Amino acid sequence: MTIKLKTLIKVLPFALLSTSAAANWSTTITGASDYTFNGISQTNNDPAIQASLDYAFDSGVYAGVWASNVDFNDDTDFELDAYLGKYVQLTDKISADYGIAYYTYQGQNSDGNYAETYAKFGFANDLGQTELNFWYSWDYFGSGAGHVISMIAHTYELAPNHALRASFDISNSLDGDKWAWDVNEKKSYKHYRLAYQTSYEGFNIEVAAEDTSLDYDTSDERIVLAVSRTFDL
Repeated sequence: MTIKLKTLIKVLPFALLSTSAAANWSTTITGASDYTFNGISQTNNDPAIQASLDYAFDSGVYAGVWASNVDFNDDTDFELDAYLGKYVQLTDKISADYGIAYYTYQGQNSDGNYAETYAKFGFANDLGQTELNFWYSWDYFGSGAGHVISMIAHTYELAPNHALRASFDISNSLDGDKWAWDVNEKKSYKHYRLAYQTSYEGFNIEVAAEDTSLDYDTSDERIVLAVSRTFDL
């Protein structure tokens, strides 16, 4: 069946631009012109206010919660997520970030809560930072469907504190009879994104252009502005 589109959280946003060591406790506040992930608006093309509370251990283990307003044209208006993971620097040039997240949607219709595992790999090179990222859920939005997202991304430093990040990802339903997108019952779709990232006076700034292969008005081409600030606690 086809059911409404939601999203995954962005764990540790703007990490590639950070040059300071993270404190044990931190919180990040974000204002965005649209809440999108994988190219699909989670706020019906409207702005979003988001916040996270994170704790990082010296071992690389981290845990946190993240919240945002959402609008799925039903009674769901608030997303609250929790995650637990570990960041590992494998070599001077190779890193890994893996963990599990649980997504909840608050309102009268909250049947879409589900868990998801993720693994992200970073490769530093002369041209910047390349990423291979993967997400897997065995019960996508409570549908009982297996689901995989695969992403390749590259960040190139234009100048100190100025970077471009290009990414391409594919969302793939492993059980098309339980979860599909679009009126044509698509089992997968593609997402393209190009983002300019910088920081100013402690604020992280991102301007991104993105598009998908879906035909929804909440997944067509768009420009998204996000401004965030992280505070050590």
